[in-house]
Amino acid sequence: MRADWWAEAVVYQVYVRSFADSDGDGVGDLAGVRSRLGYLELLGVDALWLSPVYPSPGVDHGYDVSDPRDVDPLFGTLDDFDGLLADARAHGLRVVIDLVPNHTSDQHEWFRAAVSAAPGSPERARYHFRREPNNWQSVFGGPAWTRVAPDDPEYYLHLFTPGQPDLNWANPEVREDLEKTLRFWCDRGVDGVRIDVAHGLAKADGLPDDPRQPGWTVLEQDTPDPRFDQDGVHEVHRAIRGVLDQYPGRMAIGEVTVRDDARWSAYVRPDELHLAFHFGLLHCPFDAEEIRACIDRTLLAAGTAPAVWTIANHDNPRPPTRYGSLERARAMALIALALPGTAYLYNGEELGLPDVELPAAVARDPGGREGCRVPLPWEGEGPGYGFTTGEPWLPMPESYGALTAADQLEDPDSTLSLYRQALELRQRHPAFRGDRVEWFGAPDGCLAFRRVGTTLVCALNAGTRPVPLPPGDVLLTSGPLTDCGDLPPDTAAWLA
Repeated sequence: MRADWWAEAVVYQVYVRSFADSDGDGVGDLAGVRSRLGYLELLGVDALWLSPVYPSPGVDHGYDVSDPRDVDPLFGTLDDFDGLLADARAHGLRVVIDLVPNHTSDQHEWFRAAVSAAPGSPERARYHFRREPNNWQSVFGGPAWTRVAPDDPEYYLHLFTPGQPDLNWANPEVREDLEKTLRFWCDRGVDGVRIDVAHGLAKADGLPDDPRQPGWTVLEQDTPDPRFDQDGVHEVHRAIRGVLDQYPGRMAIGEVTVRDDARWSAYVRPDELHLAFHFGLLHCPFDAEEIRACIDRTLLAAGTAPAVWTIANHDNPRPPTRYGSLERARAMALIALALPGTAYLYNGEELGLPDVELPAAVARDPGGREGCRVPLPWEGEGPGYGFTTGEPWLPMPESYGALTAADQLEDPDSTLSLYRQALELRQRHPAFRGDRVEWFGAPDGCLAFRRVGTTLVCALNAGTRPVPLPPGDVLLTSGPLTDCGDLPPDTAAWLA
């Protein structure tokens, strides 16, 4: 297997608590993932990326880590993790884990020690404590500072929930601990790490006030954000790369959200991240001109690094909901999978699942993202649809009964069958080569591109009326063509 396997891979994101439950407690676990590896092999992906399974109080569903070198009993044990790795190898699958280096849980032993220690102590130096908080806002809203205790003069920084205190990456102990964590998991055999908030591992010197108007929490503004994307972050990524380079075939992909493509490109320099999520396509509307512009920007920003394409993840509405229809979601899947580079799928995307409107009583996520995290329907009837023999941690709607993996496997026109065909063609057809695209003229509301040096053409009709297909033999379409062989609205096609 090639050392740079990640350069053209299709990686499947497993949101563990919603994937498969092995013990009937209603929460997915590692043994559940292990039981469904045959499905991932049948789907045709190259690797799976596991959401955090570390010990955690669950304030941010596992992204508040209390021990980065263990497994939460909710999900299993380290032995279960090792068994999953071994079984994944047997199914020809690589394994990527989530790494959360920007912050810890407030239940981490370091933070508990910091709270017990005095101001100015070495324990507090691992985090950001100060007597006078600045005006920074949390990504989830409200002040990014919380007072340690009513009788304590200091506040601590948390760019997310108060249960996620930010680490101080200027402290060498913090870097040494991350390197220890990287070696722990690489020694166990993981193939890569996805770095959460990869743009946040350095703060502006002196923690100055945010010059933007109060309440701005996004990064797309013209004024630099002192909380994120500071130049010092690149030293951290070079250190991470230095560790991973000692383990052949390992890779790092970063969650990078920054103000402009020039800033983004710095994260994928040859001595930093192997890959980074650009997220352009994920946030792009279903509009041919905007999709084309997004593809061009992403390829230009990636430079010599492989581009990363995704239309779904655990933080955003599912594609049928976001685009307004399953037909559009299927079409966008063919766009993403036809492009050069690597593709990331989110569990349930291949089933065409929409977002679920949940009762307020069950909503616990600080970012309101649970609608895209409802467990997967595998087979049978509710309430668990094969995900669990108990009550699922989030209620699964009756509409899932028509979307189970078992039923879709038997239906050649299902969304699951579309993904299986697309992934097989992407892996086996010689036209899926080359790292550039060239554009063809297309009717209004449409686009068509070819992988340079190949015969593969991908066409999308995002307009309102059927249009003729480009020349070539049809390999796959996201929906049926018209009776006269034209490409209908909200439909994409592959030709060669």
